[in-house]
Amino acid sequence: MKTIIFLLFISLIIGQPVYSNGVAVINASTGTYLKLNGTQIDVSVELQISVTRSTQLFLNNSAQNQIIAFAFPIPQGASATSLRWLVNGEWHTAVISPTPQDTSLPGGTMNQNLRNYLGANPLFFRIPDTIRRDSLLIVEMTYVQLLNYDFGNVYYDYKNDYRNIQNQTVEYQELTFNLNSPRNIDSIRLVSSNPLTQLINNGNNAAVISNQYTAVPSVDFKIKYSLDLSELGLYSYSTGIPDSLLPDTLGGFFSFIAEPDPGNTNEVIKKVFTLVLDRSGSMSGNKIIQAKNAANFIVNNLNTGDKFNIVDFETNVYSFRPQHVLYTVQTRDSALSYINNINAGGGTNISGAFSSAVPQFNAANDSTANIIIFLTDGLPTVGISNTTELLSHIRNLIELTETHIYLYSFGIGTDVDQQLLTLMSSQNSGYAEFLLNDELESRITNFYLRIKNPVLLSPEISFSSPNINSVYPDPLPNLYIGQQMIVAGRYTEPGPVLVTLSGRAFNHPVSYQYNINRIDSADSRYQFLTKIWAKQKIENLLIDYYSLNPNSPEALALKQQIIQLSISYGVITVFTSFGNPSSIEEEISGNDVNNPEDYNLTGNYPNPFNPQTTIKFIVNNNLHGLVMIRIYNSAGKLVDVMSVVINGKGAYEIKWNGEGFSSGVYFYTIDFGDKILRSKMMLLK
Repeated sequence: MKTIIFLLFISLIIGQPVYSNGVAVINASTGTYLKLNGTQIDVSVELQISVTRSTQLFLNNSAQNQIIAFAFPIPQGASATSLRWLVNGEWHTAVISPTPQDTSLPGGTMNQNLRNYLGANPLFFRIPDTIRRDSLLIVEMTYVQLLNYDFGNVYYDYKNDYRNIQNQTVEYQELTFNLNSPRNIDSIRLVSSNPLTQLINNGNNAAVISNQYTAVPSVDFKIKYSLDLSELGLYSYSTGIPDSLLPDTLGGFFSFIAEPDPGNTNEVIKKVFTLVLDRSGSMSGNKIIQAKNAANFIVNNLNTGDKFNIVDFETNVYSFRPQHVLYTVQTRDSALSYINNINAGGGTNISGAFSSAVPQFNAANDSTANIIIFLTDGLPTVGISNTTELLSHIRNLIELTETHIYLYSFGIGTDVDQQLLTLMSSQNSGYAEFLLNDELESRITNFYLRIKNPVLLSPEISFSSPNINSVYPDPLPNLYIGQQMIVAGRYTEPGPVLVTLSGRAFNHPVSYQYNINRIDSADSRYQFLTKIWAKQKIENLLIDYYSLNPNSPEALALKQQIIQLSISYGVITVFTSFGNPSSIEEEISGNDVNNPEDYNLTGNYPNPFNPQTTIKFIVNNNLHGLVMIRIYNSAGKLVDVMSVVINGKGAYEIKWNGEGFSSGVYFYTIDFGDKILRSKMMLLK
């Protein structure tokens, strides 16, 4: 039986970034919020990896004190890495909690305007402090993300149009966008109508500043920059961090973005192609219009020599033809007429649709590109509705064809089941994309160009050094002209290393070789690499987790590993959330691995733990004497005291055994005499 290649979908690569202002919710049902008084966006971009700090200033202009929840529309593919707030003159920092976020809001069910504004992936956080009347609240959120890239063009969007929430002036709207790129920046511009305060482009460094005062926030910030298409290749970053400052012993961090030059080729892949189109009742309205427009575009742009068919489904399953037919003017026109007569109604029988579509590939072979494109809102209601069972059903159908089939899924609208579509595609040699109302034509067009022109199919990676480990994604995704691959990993020894990317294109073996360097010291410019690596690994683990029964021992072990990574590296996942610090907690001092102070708390590992964990810290001065470690329970009660003898500079650690203590959150302090460091840990039994 021919091998079905498992390719990992990476939301980092194809996600469309849309950053947005947060909402301070007083009553979600009635649409009562604190007034947004100002917003400040600071963006730092290295090539295409962005770190965004978004800061909002809110005013409680009501006649009474308020308890509020902060809600923020997290963009697809972005990872929140920190949240802090200032109230009553004091900054507080949220900690990462090993529990899914609380999605409830004050006032109950969200009104439609708020729901539309927050989109499919909102982040919620209840501010624990009372916001006094006529007082200010400042909330600061930080994200890391790979920006959307197509054929040398990179896009950054910030959803600044706030009129769904309030239609009042704010004191300031400030955006500072700083870009560094080893690849020449051909152009950069503010494409939205926001005021342009300053624009700088020095070739490898660029900046855009937009400031506006006393105005209604009614225009989204949109920035586009273009990179030199003659400078294709591999661009790498690395930072060496001592194990003593990490929750593991895997070594330093590296990441690279690769876009190999495919050379000149006029070859076109002949395709055996099926469009599987959801026409259920949940697709009614704008969704079915989008789906039909996409189907028309695809059918209009097939090539001579391709074979194709259309399978559309609701409760029942229909087919344009019983088998694939040769693409001709006549079959094209018949297919367009067929699509035009499709109407939405009924249930969503995804399993039935694939039971009809996949066996049609029994007559195909691997000399052609065998492709299924699936357009849906991704919510099965008829047939197999359990995600694990549905994925297994589709895999089994494809394996029975003994043919290499690429399955690409397009989710339409904000209610799409991203987990299902991502897994369905990644487990069957493809990937998933998610379409918004205003980008369907461009996204489908780019998709068609990608499948027409592969650079690397079934890619593999190798390194000349044995000191590389934990490289993600694993396996690598297919790479197409005009697109990029991001890879992250760890290394235990510094120095140069040769990277080889190999695969096939147009049934010919191809390979590309690049040199990267692994530095031996911490580089403060590349602190984001720890987040990128952790996110890549978590994405990999989630693919495995969602393919298992969530109550199985294997799934529970993976879940625990994901939680530990999330807490250790500060990357929010579906299993973790921002939580409130205890009254004994303050912002942890000196916890930046790249900028150690006199004392540096590097946390405890593992965390969560059962029953033992190791608390680690660094002393960067000539302290000699006894350091006290105190353990508190969640109620703030002192439950244990330990001590460590300090003999000057160095890394120190102490184990705490939670045997005999109940599961829950615990806090610990390290008292150096002139400074106290504090942190949080979770005992899970």
